[in-house]
Amino acid sequence: MPLVEENSLLEDSSVTFPVVIIGNGPSGICLSYMLSGYRPYLSSEAIHPNTILNSKLEEARHLSIVDQDLEYLSEGLEGRSSNPVAVLFDTLLHPDADFGYDYPSVLHWKLEQHHYIPHLVLGKGPPGGAWHNMEGSMLTISFGSWMELPGLKFKDWVSSKRRNLKGDRVMPEEIARYYKHYVKVMGLQKNFRENTYITSVSRLYRDQDDDDSQDRDISTKIEKSNFIKRNWEIRGYQRIADGSHVPFCLFAENVALATGTLDSPAHLEIEGEDFPFVFHSMPEFGAAINKGKLRGKVDPVLIVGSGLTAADAVLCAYNSNIPVIHVFRRRVTDPSLIFKQLPKKLYPEYHKVYHMMCTQSYSVDSNLLSDYTSFPEHHVLSFKSDMKCVLQSISGLKKIFKLSAAVVLIGSHPNLSFLKDQGCYLGHKSSQPITCKGNPVEIDTFTYECIKEANLFALGPLVGDNFVRFLKGGALGVTRCLATRQKKKQHLFVERGGGDGIA
Repeated sequence: MPLVEENSLLEDSSVTFPVVIIGNGPSGICLSYMLSGYRPYLSSEAIHPNTILNSKLEEARHLSIVDQDLEYLSEGLEGRSSNPVAVLFDTLLHPDADFGYDYPSVLHWKLEQHHYIPHLVLGKGPPGGAWHNMEGSMLTISFGSWMELPGLKFKDWVSSKRRNLKGDRVMPEEIARYYKHYVKVMGLQKNFRENTYITSVSRLYRDQDDDDSQDRDISTKIEKSNFIKRNWEIRGYQRIADGSHVPFCLFAENVALATGTLDSPAHLEIEGEDFPFVFHSMPEFGAAINKGKLRGKVDPVLIVGSGLTAADAVLCAYNSNIPVIHVFRRRVTDPSLIFKQLPKKLYPEYHKVYHMMCTQSYSVDSNLLSDYTSFPEHHVLSFKSDMKCVLQSISGLKKIFKLSAAVVLIGSHPNLSFLKDQGCYLGHKSSQPITCKGNPVEIDTFTYECIKEANLFALGPLVGDNFVRFLKGGALGVTRCLATRQKKKQHLFVERGGGDGIA
């Protein structure tokens, strides 16, 4: 599909989209769904198990959630997101999920086409974003229902695709196909453009002393105080079937960043990290196992990291009978470890890894254990060309081990190269790169608008919501903000029209 269906849209600088969404993963898809006019209402017979929230919902049952006071509704709610709207929306979609319950959503959805806000969703690949890059992984993800988007139950979709359902665990490739199907079945395709690569997103300004002056990018030396902020200019290219690149330039009143944070795996920045036996992603590691490259190896695989992706790698190697050396900087009792935030009942495999981290740690007496050995409070000093690694403990003691491979899974950074200063200025710590945990984009927690840049929104992992369960709240916050501003704009337009009813 071409970027825009009319060539004039590429050439005519007067064409401005109300919203352009950069990123077509679950965050971008969910935002497109709600901007397309789908509205959530309290179901007619629904009773939320949280009595206080239920009474608040009853007060405005006739209104969609988008038209209600999100700050009021989310007050007092608790969950595994620092963004209150994310916790609210998850509580409505999955009541008491953290207590192990599988209660149905208290919402039902209506398509109200008069609420449609024109928008484009730009993505490098098919709808689903990074999930399509996880297809090489052998591992399953817990609870497919938590990966679903509003209006289409994952269980209903997956049951039509395969005959035997075994529990709630699903392959990442199934999630990717579900997201692609979702865009189609919800009628969102017209908003999506694939194979698009963004090279620049910059603010245009207009001289406030000259109404007829041209919009311009004044990101360099001109004093900005004399200019009025205007729309966003988005430049990039679209890769077409023959492999060539077609440049484009779009204009938008609002831009929503939904790029995720998986673009650039974090590196240890140590000697030897670029040797071919050192991997930096699960797909790379999974592909090596699938091709049999590590089969029958006596030497262990080194896995670096203490997050869920590192735990996935441990499970992957462990289930393939490959011995593991697991290195991480934290203590096993560190309260910030992700395992301490996951209910044992819902995530038994991750707690199996955590149990091994605690009970199968290295000691001088026992040396390496046969299948798995953890090295808490250790870091990797270097990799050697003879496939050895040097580890160092917190006390300074060094150890050398021979490896069959190494997998460094210590997080990743989003690719925000199209923004000024790589987007660093948008974070809580403006001098550091944007990361999901350490330095997310600083937003208004109810509108998801960037604190340091008006009309620029961010959602999903960019604002700390890594779980699909919680990133859907960003779509609700952005939609409410844009819908409210649209109403004000229409009201102002009618007033200026002299009350003749023309809008």
